[in-house]
Amino acid sequence: MADDRAKLEFFVEELGLLFEEMGERRMNGRVLGYLMLSSEPHVSTAELMRELNASAGSISAATRALSAPGFIRRVSVPGSRGHFYRADDDVWGAFLATEHRYLYKRQRLADEVMAALGDADDIVQRRMANMRDYFNWLEARHRTLGNEWEEYKRQRDAERESAE
Repeated sequence: MADDRAKLEFFVEELGLLFEEMGERRMNGRVLGYLMLSSEPHVSTAELMRELNASAGSISAATRALSAPGFIRRVSVPGSRGHFYRADDDVWGAFLATEHRYLYKRQRLADEVMAALGDADDIVQRRMANMRDYFNWLEARHRTLGNEWEEYKRQRDAERESAE
């Protein structure tokens, strides 16, 4: 049991460091790591605070930051007023599926800026058109990646089942 606990703590802390290296809060990675390793249907905010030795504010900020892009989901527990969370079975696929909102917002911003600028000089218009078109292009690639990821998982799972 102590060995399992050490492995859990290692992953949680390493994911925290990885998030920090990506410019995110370390606590976001720690919360995600803990939820990924939990086999329970949901984990309470109180458990996250206790197990990660963290304040209510840092857990609240992390769960909000992780929920928005789809890394984790808030779960309703009948009869309880507390907050509960879980990681999706495919955390990274869920993130990929919700990332389109981010891309769309960037496209829309570029369109709004271009409309507001009107007859701005060519350099500014070209920059904004490149921003809009880049995010449009990226969103199309993103959809393709999502479809390819789902197909990859289907093939992987079929191979695993046939090997058993």
